[in-house]
Amino acid sequence: MSPLAGPALRWPARSEAGMGILDGLMKAAGGGAGPLDAITQMLGAHDDGLNGLLKSFEAEGLGAVAQSWVSKGANLPVSAEQIQAVLSNSTVAAFAQKLGVDPQTAAGHLAQLLPQVVDHLTPNGEVPTGALGALEGLLDKFK
Repeated sequence: MSPLAGPALRWPARSEAGMGILDGLMKAAGGGAGPLDAITQMLGAHDDGLNGLLKSFEAEGLGAVAQSWVSKGANLPVSAEQIQAVLSNSTVAAFAQKLGVDPQTAAGHLAQLLPQVVDHLTPNGEVPTGALGALEGLLDKFK
């Protein structure tokens, strides 16, 4: 069974006291570093990292959705179909392979996790320099 299978994933709101980004992401992902590693690699594969990913959403007409993840307000949802439209089939397939699930399931997991990851990488409402490095720093704690 996939580490992401089971009930819908939920990311804690920024205001939930006592739960840091690492705790929340690991709880949402089932405790393993696999999804974090796969998302980090996916972000690293985009030209310009997180900014490149956000530009990909904008190019597909989903700029307002992606910007909501960066802003301080509520995150707008994204569907598995929209994830597949924004990301290449090979990107979704690579993510799926890392998690041991089919591409459609992987797109669904990305639709749940990616807004939350971007949200927590941009706590001040803007993309910081080295946002990908912050995520990689989380992974270093598991090596």
